[in-house]
Amino acid sequence: MNENAKTALALAAACILVIAAVSIEPEARQPEMFSDQGELLFPRLTDPNLVRSIEVIDYNEAEAVARPLKAAFRNNRWLLLSHNDYPAEARDRVARTAVSLVGLKKDAVVTDRFEDHAQYGVIDPLDPKVSSLSGRGKRVTLRDAAGTPLADLVLGNPEKNREGYRYVRIPGQKRVYAVKTDADPSARFEDWVEPNLLRLTPASLKRIVLINYPIDPGSGRLGPPTRAVLSRSGDGWSQEGGPALSKTKIDSLVSALCSIRVVGARPAPPDLAAQLRGGKGLELTLDLVMSLRQRGFYITPDGRFFAAGGEVNAETNNGTSVTLRFGDIATSQELTKPDPARAASEPRFVFATSTDPALRDKFSSWFYIISGADYARFRP
Repeated sequence: MNENAKTALALAAACILVIAAVSIEPEARQPEMFSDQGELLFPRLTDPNLVRSIEVIDYNEAEAVARPLKAAFRNNRWLLLSHNDYPAEARDRVARTAVSLVGLKKDAVVTDRFEDHAQYGVIDPLDPKVSSLSGRGKRVTLRDAAGTPLADLVLGNPEKNREGYRYVRIPGQKRVYAVKTDADPSARFEDWVEPNLLRLTPASLKRIVLINYPIDPGSGRLGPPTRAVLSRSGDGWSQEGGPALSKTKIDSLVSALCSIRVVGARPAPPDLAAQLRGGKGLELTLDLVMSLRQRGFYITPDGRFFAAGGEVNAETNNGTSVTLRFGDIATSQELTKPDPARAASEPRFVFATSTDPALRDKFSSWFYIISGADYARFRP
């Protein structure tokens, strides 16, 4: 056999070995960066019913603060642990959050570079080692009854060139993926609670009374009140007393009563809650009076309530009524800090009472907080 033939045979053998190696180990052709592309993000999350706690941490760049919301299943119901154990009434929100992360795949590997995290919006909102205020994502963690993580990721920016895709990263890892998902869990309190606090509809309203009275915060003394009474009259409303309200203002007021949403809630003192649930007169204590006063609510020796921002009473066709008393500007770490120059637009405390037993029990335990925009609708 001549040298040319030997060389040809050697080359042929080498080609056969290369083809065999590739056939046996096809992953050797791919860079390590793409080794997990197409795999499930969370192989442990197979059943949304296993989820027993949900934590969502969003980041507000304007205020440079992370806003956490944590919900957990306790005593056969979902509670917002991050918000004083307020009931998570929007059960579909719980289900949607869990279901949206089941079966997610690492559809495409985007980068393995830490320096790219800000570009894709996947910086952990709680990462203290990163100084950048921009580029932080939304961290979502789901756990089972034992507290074991079933899913944990940082949701980043939507992908610009493909609708329905979003950049994500697993905390503690550098790799960023593009994932097809519509998951967008909310960290806003109002998205997890009943959207219509008073459970009213425009057709159910029969009578609305607006009462305003100046109060001296120091002495608690009342000035002369103004009172406007709106009564259902056919398809419209008639008014007695107070400044004349236009149809537009009245429609806005009715809409506010039927769509008021709370943006926060603070526990009422236990003794106050117990007395309100009992439906009897209040036994005043110094602690009770001070708790009310610091939120802009005042109570007379005979048990009558007054509020710094006035009140609205709505009576329904079935004879039940609900009263909203508007207190002072609400301050808290998760709400916008109050600005005295914009008092009318700041969030407000609301003390709600009702003659309906179910609503009375619900309202008795809480001081609610509504947005400044909602408060403005009650001030026609």
